[in-house]
Amino acid sequence: MNSRKLVHFFFTTLFLGGLAGLITSFFVKSGEYSKNLNPFDLGELFGLVVFFIGMGFVFSVVSQTGFFAYLFINRFGLGMFRSFWPTVQVLLIAFVLFDLVYFPYKATDGNIALYWFILMSLGILAYGWIVAKIKAKETNQTAFIPALFLMIVMTSIEWVPALRTEGTDYAWLMIITLLVCNTYQLLALHRLNNKELKK
Repeated sequence: MNSRKLVHFFFTTLFLGGLAGLITSFFVKSGEYSKNLNPFDLGELFGLVVFFIGMGFVFSVVSQTGFFAYLFINRFGLGMFRSFWPTVQVLLIAFVLFDLVYFPYKATDGNIALYWFILMSLGILAYGWIVAKIKAKETNQTAFIPALFLMIVMTSIEWVPALRTEGTDYAWLMIITLLVCNTYQLLALHRLNNKELKK
């Protein structure tokens, strides 16, 4: 991949992150928008839009950092564990899914029902499974587990700062932006490489 393709890849992911952050904010921060609609305050609305786009940009950069770390980790894992690397990844996926249920539930001291955290974990697993299936179909079946590893393990690691904040608004803003950016990067990378090979 040449530098022009890499720059395009970066800015496309950045744009998608900003857009995802903005659209998500309409739902999770609807109260902030409604306060400035009645009475109508254009300046405050514009400030909110810029703020949430900027937040989406930040989350996008976090996603891209995690994605390139994943590329390194995958190569490192293949070199160290060789044929056992897929098994190690599956164990790490199971461990992270368990952590997504156990630690957030423990942090709430039982104030939020356990099944919400189970549903959240299953939702991330289901989405990651779908994306990994698409990746495997477009490349080869050996790409399924690494793709699932990225969508669950790396996304969860990137999501940690938002999980530590009080409330769920910023957690939702971050996870949706991360999933959008990681999905794009995962599914776009091999397409860019294929174009280069054809040339």
